[in-house]
Parts: sequence; structure tokens; C-alpha cells
Amino acid sequence: MSSEIRPQFGGEPPVYIYNADRRLGNWRDKVRELWRYRNLLRNMVVRDLKARYKNSVLGILWSILNPLFLMVVFTILFSVMTNSQIRDYPIFVLTGLIPWNFFSGSLVSGTTSITNNSGLVKKVYFPRELLPASALLSNLVNFLFAFVVLIVFLYVFGVGLTRHALWVPLILITQLIFSLGLSLLLSSLTVFYRDVLMILEVVILAWFFMTPVFYSLEMFGDAVTVLGITFNPAQLMRWVNPMASIIDGYRTVLWGTYTSGGPASMNPIFLLRTFVTAVLVLIGGYIVFARLNPLFGEKL
Repeated sequence: MSSEIRPQFGGEPPVYIYNADRRLGNWRDKVRELWRYRNLLRNMVVRDLKARYKNSVLGILWSILNPLFLMVVFTILFSVMTNSQIRDYPIFVLTGLIPWNFFSGSLVSGTTSITNNSGLVKKVYFPRELLPASALLSNLVNFLFAFVVLIVFLYVFGVGLTRHALWVPLILITQLIFSLGLSLLLSSLTVFYRDVLMILEVVILAWFFMTPVFYSLEMFGDAVTVLGITFNPAQLMRWVNPMASIIDGYRTVLWGTYTSGGPASMNPIFLLRTFVTAVLVLIGGYIVFARLNPLFGEKL
């Protein structure tokens, strides 16, 4: 946390002194400090985007082509080879792939945001929270470009946007909070344990298959028995996997449900439950980040 010292005479700018002992501090002071560094955050986002697509012929178009290529692969695999009966399957897949790519990309880049900027962290003071946040926002730019393509496909397939699409900003905010919380947690742990990134790669792959990106949870039925325990797989997955609820939310308001004929309304209780989970993850991630923050320079 930094405190402000203003000179008694003259028009010199205030000097900010960082107190490493105040690891958590007052949240209002932290918000004011982050606001003072908003231009730095913007510059970091621009830098991340330029570095990502440097010497790339297609540039940011890769954020659009990636989900389109995967959509073609999954459509051929499930609609043609397995004769899947899911209507408008390309839209079904895109509504899951685009948010998932945003989440996985944000998580990987956010996890390495501190270690990849070790030189900057050791030389100058600035709110370290800006590094995971800039990684998240740069991936948000890619998501927005890809989302425009999704809207075009919605109209090409005759689905279009309905009033239910007004839920999208709330679902997106929930995803941003959840992703930022995990990025704060993992980026701080990566400073001390470099194995975190390698473990994360395995976790993300398993997480992808446990999330209804290219399949619907309802296709498993209302009840499944495993080891003598009967449960509803769709309900259980939404409880233990916030990304399942988030992607299911996008799909419900843009494509519909497994049994509906088009986009449907989001259940406010389901979204509220996921939002509360995301906020708890953010709070927990920030507490860990704030406690480890003063040690970053020493470990790097």
C-alpha cells in the first residue's frame, strides 16, 4: 500500500511511498491507488496485444479463426460422424468455445504475468495487481472480436439476438471476476513454485472436457448412478464447476437449451449462485496475492 506525502511549498507533484508492512491495508486506498495507475493498465494491455501478435501476418484475426477452426472440427466429428441431433450445432459449439478460449487464455497469461515481468517488478513500484488484470483485459479484447463473429453466425443460422441476450453482460462480469480471482491466486503462487504453470496445463485440459463446451449436460439424463450413488449430473457439474454454469449461461441466452427451440431466459438464482462463487474466489485470490506481494522482488 502506498501513502501520499505532499510538499508544503511549491507546485511539485506528490510523492508516493510504499509501505511493505501493510499487506492488505484499506480497500478504499487500494481502489484509489489502482485508479491513479489506470493509464499504466491501459498501456500494459496495448503492450500485451502488440507482443502477442508481433510478426504475425493475420494478427488479431487469430482470435477469430481459432474458434472457427475448432467449430468445424467438432461439427464434423459430432454432427456428421456421430449423427448428433443437436440443432444448429455450429452455433452450439461457438457459444461454448469462445467463452472457454477467453477463460483458458486469461488463466494461462495471468498465471505467468508476474514472472514474465520480473524485471519491471524488481525495478519500479506500481500495483502488481495490474499485471494479472492487464492479461485478463487483453484477452477480453480477443473475446469481443470473436463474439462479433458469433453474432454474425447467429443471424446466418436464423437464430439472431433476442431479449434474452441482455443477460450476456452480467454473465461476462461474472466470468471476469472469476478469472481475475484465479489469476491473482495462481500468478502469486507461480512466483514461488514454477510447477504451477505445468500443473495448470494439465488441469485446463481436464477442465475443458469436464465443461459442456462441445456437448450438453442434459444429454446424460436426469439421474446417473456411480458407486451406488445416484445424482443429477447436470446439477452436480454446475455446482462444482463455475465455468459449466457460465458457459451454460451464454448458451442458454444465445442458443437455447437442449429441449428448447431457441434462446431462453437465464435463471437468476443460478447466475446469482455463480456470481457469489466468483466473488469468493476473487476475495480469496486477492488475499493470497496481497500477502505474498511484498516478497515478489526477493523471489524473482
